[in-house]
Amino acid sequence: MVFSSKLIEDAVQEFSKLPGIGKKTALRMVLQLLKMETESVDSFTTAISRMRNEIQFCKQCHNVSDGDTCTICSSPGRNKTQVCVVENIRDVIAIESTQQYNGLYHLLGGILSPLDGIGPEQLNIASLQARVKDGVEELIMALSPTIEGDTTVYYIAKQVAELPVKITTIARGIAFGGELEYADEMTLARSIAKRLPIENYVSVKKL
Repeated sequence: MVFSSKLIEDAVQEFSKLPGIGKKTALRMVLQLLKMETESVDSFTTAISRMRNEIQFCKQCHNVSDGDTCTICSSPGRNKTQVCVVENIRDVIAIESTQQYNGLYHLLGGILSPLDGIGPEQLNIASLQARVKDGVEELIMALSPTIEGDTTVYYIAKQVAELPVKITTIARGIAFGGELEYADEMTLARSIAKRLPIENYVSVKKL
């Protein structure tokens, strides 16, 4: 890709560093910025710069925050006795989007993976134990349904085994629209174990 401007080339190079953004997509973004008013571009770059330089992490749950405590932890309407344990920020956003959960969160910062050099010391597990000791009544495990995820759940459960806390996990089953024959054995087994009455899914008419 040949550029007539070094400034545009540099901008394209920076945009293409983002995941999923190739050179062509980056070029379209840069050219779009050229069409925008200077004030709008300045507002865009200022927002990105402030986000990167001023963002903090909540001292309680480790979620991104504008201050010492995030808006979720500081909300008076949240159930303080429930803590949903997740891997990262994206998981919080996904769960919040469902509008079905009103408790707090705890971001581990990943899951246990010895092969990748990720042990308990690299995760926010010690602070989770401290929160449980401080009165949390239920830990809801919402980690990836993988061997590493299950290992992490098992490890955390062992660490808080002596504490009066209930540990639950989100139900796992066959994805809507998925073919039963293509489901892996563990998913299928859990779907059967977590089965619900058919009335929960369809309206059954008496014949």
